[in-house]
Amino acid sequence: MIIQANVLRQEDLLAIREGLSSAAFRDGRATAGAAAGRVKDNAQARGNDPGVIALARRVRLALEAHPVVRSWVRPVRWSQPMFARYGPGQHYGAHTDAAFVYNESGRPVRTDISFTLFLSDPGAYDGGELLISDPAGDRQFRPAAGSAIFYTTGQLHSVTPVTRGERLVCVGWVQSLIRRSDQRELLNDLEQVRDEMESGHGSLLMDKAIGNLLRMWGED
Repeated sequence: MIIQANVLRQEDLLAIREGLSSAAFRDGRATAGAAAGRVKDNAQARGNDPGVIALARRVRLALEAHPVVRSWVRPVRWSQPMFARYGPGQHYGAHTDAAFVYNESGRPVRTDISFTLFLSDPGAYDGGELLISDPAGDRQFRPAAGSAIFYTTGQLHSVTPVTRGERLVCVGWVQSLIRRSDQRELLNDLEQVRDEMESGHGSLLMDKAIGNLLRMWGED
């Protein structure tokens, strides 16, 4: 799991908020499976709206360009990002996401990694924490606007009820070049060590090790 601040530039964040202010939203249960639909209470921007499609593309390009996202996520395919809005009383109970979704081209995307990109300033709403379960217990997140959280898709997660204001987020899923999370973490650690090393033979050997692991583990 990683939490990355300032994934969106301020100008992108403002443009996305403005675009969504005039977008049509519908009951979020329309995109949920049977189990998730029973615990989901939010609204989602209509994914077939041309304006919403353009905003989703803007989000994806920003994520793809971010160096930490490239290193930790190693994306091969993305789902089309979805925009969700939570008003007072709305929430999303504990659930797991589907193993496969489809992108805008109709191609299946294996959901290795989920992300939540926060679009509302935390002072604009109360409640609405993202809870992610791991062996250490539930972890709560309510970061600054423009921040994104990436986590393994199989983890149980939920959104606590909003008690004031409006929570606006963008969510989506990624198929990674590296299927296993422990292998992604190891590669990311090695890249960070390499980047901190001075140029020389040690750095070349690190490049060699990373390249060999990518060939060993990578899959399209």
